[in-house]
Amino acid sequence: MTTRLPDAYFDRMYAHAEDPWLLSSRWYDQRKYAITLALLPDRRYRHAFEPGCSIGALTELLALRCDHVTAIDVADAALRTADARLRHASCRERVTLLCASLDDAWPAGPFDLLVLSEIAYYLTADALAMVLRRECARLPAGAAVLAAHWRHRVADYPLTGDVAHAIIAATPGLKSLGRYRDSDVIVEVFDTGAARSVAARERVPGAQD
Repeated sequence: MTTRLPDAYFDRMYAHAEDPWLLSSRWYDQRKYAITLALLPDRRYRHAFEPGCSIGALTELLALRCDHVTAIDVADAALRTADARLRHASCRERVTLLCASLDDAWPAGPFDLLVLSEIAYYLTADALAMVLRRECARLPAGAAVLAAHWRHRVADYPLTGDVAHAIIAATPGLKSLGRYRDSDVIVEVFDTGAARSVAARERVPGAQD
């Protein structure tokens, strides 16, 4: 039994279109990225890890908030498009692009931000839980974990977005900081430390620490 969608699935998608999910033009995705970035609890991060980066639409935005981003994808065609996109945006030197899968051993890091955007439901429940238990234990204390997923069922995907988020939330060491959810998308942010609120981090008077 396979533990995730095969690489050939994504190769076929990119063979028919450079941007098969219309990530660069669809308002749904532009809005989702805005919500995703708004939920990040810190203004800036040292090193983000983004598995399943696709054509680099979110990667480009993360590069504005991070000193460096390591982004991976299983599809060579997607990585070539991401490379061109990041060069055009003049941020290619701050991004490492690698061909790899979410369930491979993750790069060394260390990462203070993990972004799981439209990727977790490509794995089976057991495989996702195993990867997150193995790799999130390596994140430093106080790292942020951000997850964003489509909530509607897709016949090809092993999981729904809601099930994937339940598995992410159950990962040892992750504490919830907040979430946004509507009929289409769920976006959640977790912390590997004390899970202090944004106001507490900023020492806003009256905030409970």
